[in-house]
This record gives sequence, structure tokens and C-alpha cells, in this order.
Amino acid sequence: MRFTSYIGASAALALASAQTFTECNPMEKECPNNPAIAATFETNFKAGKDAVKGWKQTAGTLKYTDAGADFVLAKKGDAPTIQTEGYLHFGYIEVKAKAAPGQGVVSSIVLQSEDLDEVDWEFIGGVGDKVQMNYFGKGNTTTYDRMIQAPVGNTQGEFHTYALNWTAESLVWIIDEKPVRTLNFGDANGGNNYPQTPSTVRIGIWAGGDPANNKGTIEWAGGEIDYNKAPYTMSVESVKIINYSPGLEYKWTDKSGKYQSIEVIEPGKADGAPVNTAVPLATATGTGGAPGKVDIPSATATATKDGYNSPKPSGSAPCGTTTVTVTLPPGEAPPSSTTPPQIQTDTAPAPTPTGGYGPPRNATSATTSVPPEFTGAASNNKAGALVGLMAGAAMLFI
Repeated sequence: MRFTSYIGASAALALASAQTFTECNPMEKECPNNPAIAATFETNFKAGKDAVKGWKQTAGTLKYTDAGADFVLAKKGDAPTIQTEGYLHFGYIEVKAKAAPGQGVVSSIVLQSEDLDEVDWEFIGGVGDKVQMNYFGKGNTTTYDRMIQAPVGNTQGEFHTYALNWTAESLVWIIDEKPVRTLNFGDANGGNNYPQTPSTVRIGIWAGGDPANNKGTIEWAGGEIDYNKAPYTMSVESVKIINYSPGLEYKWTDKSGKYQSIEVIEPGKADGAPVNTAVPLATATGTGGAPGKVDIPSATATATKDGYNSPKPSGSAPCGTTTVTVTLPPGEAPPSSTTPPQIQTDTAPAPTPTGGYGPPRNATSATTSVPPEFTGAASNNKAGALVGLMAGAAMLFI
């Protein structure tokens, strides 16, 4: 993490502890397969709760308005959070949201896997013109120099679009269609700390400044929260996810935690697993935890001060696997991998991965497009999975 001057190593350690928890780590034991999210998964929260499918309410409740879904922190213990039922293995993730104001209040958009690969957008309630961008690999917290802040005009009063383009070669943070940071595979400790395993998307608000948290967490959150000034509200208008390796499920074939070890069951299955159409169950009771690792009320779930249980992956299905190879049309070259100079980039050269994932061909939208300088994703193929759906032209997004 790369913290500003008011955050020390103790705060970094506290934040890392709050954001590293898994109930079944496939690097340590055999775990169920991860259900795959659909090839294209979209949620328009402005359409109301009946339009919300494929999400689980892991803490608290949501309030629906004409503007979208409100995540309201009204009192001590509130931490309304949702999480996709399905996982994606590399893809494009886009969330249109408005962060919550308030000292000690943290709004988060988190991409996380079961072996603790993680990518974050985090908004500190006392800072209305910046967003923190962070990543973790396998829960590694041996260094605290990964966080970078990006300027954003009025994160709390206006909706902005926060996106990630995540591939085997690079991870790009994008704000309102403009790439602001690029992490190449090799930048992350030679790829060892590069997020690369099937992940869910988690969105929520929590009280980082709750007096019960440790000093480092409270300091990072900007100070103690004042519950007398509640409610504090984060709003989400919409979410769009493009899964670059669609299928039914993801199988961890070994305990390496490397993307090459992930096998796609029924590759190319556009609808993904049945969980993508599930209606969220009755809401859970939050206990103030970070949305990256929320508490799941059940007979066996437990919560710690700075870490909260994540839901167990769904069970695997007895399905066959096939090998699918996707190639570019004759004469069509893959896009350049050169990073534009205006993007803040981690500096180590990236090795050429033996497998890669890219945007689906002809992925289009009627509304907006990524600027020409955004070059897209990897183009190589991987045996045993549907990979490398590459577009030679620019990729268009919602």
C-alpha cells in the first residue's frame, strides 16, 4: 500500500488484517468449485429490488430509490454489504457509485478470491476528492507500498464510474472511462502477488472509525466516527461485469494459486452457474465489518475484530471439460500492450504469460466507449479453458 503521510505502518497492518479472510483457501485444502458468473452480468439498481439477481446480501439491508440502491450506515453495527454469488476469472468490472461522506466512514468496492487475491476501490468519508486503489496477492502483507490515490471530482456528491480491466497480463483501474493506474503482472513481486484467481465482487459501507477498531484502522479511516451524525449513505446505480473466461464453474487443479492452474468447467457457458439468477435471501445482520470480509450469520460463522467470514463457495457439479481455442480473424492483430504515459504505472516489466484472457470480441454498448489509449488485454490461449477472446478494435463498455 502507498499511504499518505498520516498513515503509518500500524495502520497499514490493521487495514490488511481487516481485508484478508477466507473460509476455504484452495491453497491449503480441497475446496468446492467456484460457480462462474455469466459472460455478461449486469444489475440496474434503479429498477428496484426485483431486478437484483445473482447477489447475496451478506450484511444489513439496502434501500432502493429512483437513483439506485442506498447502503445506509445508520447506527453502530451497520455494515450493509452485497456480494456476487458467482465468480469471474479475469474480466471487466464496472460500478457506478456515489461514496458516503463522514469521518470514519469507508465505502468499498472489492474484488476478492478464496486464496486472498484482492483488488480494492476504497473511499474515505472525510476525503471527498480522492479514491484509494489497492491490491493484495495471497494475503501477502510483507510490504505496505501498494496503495495509490487517484483524484476524483466530488466522490460523495456525484456518481462516478469505477472500473477494472483485469487480465493475466495487467490490471487497470479506470475512472469515468479514463485509465488512471496500470499494474503489470511482473510488478507484483514477479507475479507472485498479482491477483489472478476466481473472484467475487463485493460492495458495501462500514465504520472504519468505530471506537472498537484498533488505532491503526481508525487512523486510516480518518478518525472516529460520530454516530450522532448518521445516517451515512453510499449509493450504487449499476454494476456491469464481463467475464473473460465464461463457464459453469472454476476448478482449482492444484494448490499453487496460479491462474494457469484454474480449469473452467463447461467452458463457454454464457449463462454461468444457476446462482446468477438467484434472488437474494433474507437480509443478514451486520456487525460493522469491512465489506471485503463481511460476517455471515450462521450456526458456524464467527467474526473477529478485524476480519469477517466470507461465504463458502458453492458445491461443484459433475460436469465434463473441453478445450476451446479462440483465434483472431486472418490479418487481425492484437492490440498493443504499451501503457500510455498518462497512466500511473507500476514499473517492473511484465513477463509474457503462458495463458491470457482478453475482452470478448465485439463487446459493445450503446452509451460510452473506452478512450482509444486503453489497449485491452492479453491474447494468448490456455488449454482446458475458454480464454483469449480478443478484439482487435477498441473494447466498448457500458
